[in-house]
Amino acid sequence: MRKCIIMTVCMLAVTGLVSSGFAAEAKGSKGEELFKQHCAVCHPNGGNIVNPKKTLAKKDREANGFKTAQDVIRNMRSPGPGMTKFDEKIIPAKDAKAIADYVIKTF
Repeated sequence: MRKCIIMTVCMLAVTGLVSSGFAAEAKGSKGEELFKQHCAVCHPNGGNIVNPKKTLAKKDREANGFKTAQDVIRNMRSPGPGMTKFDEKIIPAKDAKAIADYVIKTF
């Protein structure tokens, strides 16, 4: 009987962990959340309200020299005219990487 109770408790714990993982996945990634917080105002749906020729779409990004997440981060830290500078005080390195990975994967 004791083994049955222990097994039931373990199964419930595993089920809870798996369910919370699915819930976190369903609500979006950290990169997506940070993108929405810091970038989506000027880049709604990967567009660009300041310069429509410089969207986040892969074709436009790569045409403008942004092929990797590191390229995106470099532009966040030292952007050209029309874009806000996001230094490490505003977006820490880990968060910048999450945003850049999201941009590369999504657009």
